[in-house]
Amino acid sequence: MPLNLSRRLLGEALGTMLLLAVVIGSGIMAQRLCGGNDGLALLANTLATVGGLYILIEVFGPVSGAHFNPAVSAVMAWRGELAFGALLPYIAAQLLGAMLGAFLAHAMFDLPILQWSAKVRTGNGQWIAEAVATAGLLLVILRAPASRVAAMVAAYIGAAYWFTASTSFANPAAAFGRMFSDTFAGIEPASAPGFVAAQLVGAAIGVGLHAALGPKEPA
Repeated sequence: MPLNLSRRLLGEALGTMLLLAVVIGSGIMAQRLCGGNDGLALLANTLATVGGLYILIEVFGPVSGAHFNPAVSAVMAWRGELAFGALLPYIAAQLLGAMLGAFLAHAMFDLPILQWSAKVRTGNGQWIAEAVATAGLLLVILRAPASRVAAMVAAYIGAAYWFTASTSFANPAAAFGRMFSDTFAGIEPASAPGFVAAQLVGAAIGVGLHAALGPKEPA
């Protein structure tokens, strides 16, 4: 394996691991501190995710592109910005990182490392929400000025935590990683395939909207 690709895969694995640790860990902390107030817990979870995502994109963007998301990697491969030969290794690194991120969050909070979520997330509203969240995410990534991608992606995900019924996973790797956490941010394994299917549809919609809007204007 070329050293360059090895470094990029390490960046994707580490970045996705830390992203899931942020999402799951902040959910655990929020649930412990908010006394059963789910709205306050979601707000705390959102703020941590926005800050963490912004930093991770800035840190790992120069290394791997900071996809942390199989849907994003698939779109980048389709656009020729990621070699097709690197797509499956990228996805494998993201999925491994997501699972390890859940394990890391559990270890930090003295919870059982290996667990399965029992949190049901299903239904038309949830699936529509995931399609909308992912379409918007791809639209932001594809149209944001290069210097502002990190801030705009983080801000969009923070907003989507609140305006979507699903709290905006918008990421098949996130759905995969959250299956391993029976906590505030978890999703039961039986609910994950519906989320992933909706996310892939949403990614395709986002690409289509970007094409319909025409070439991105120079920053």
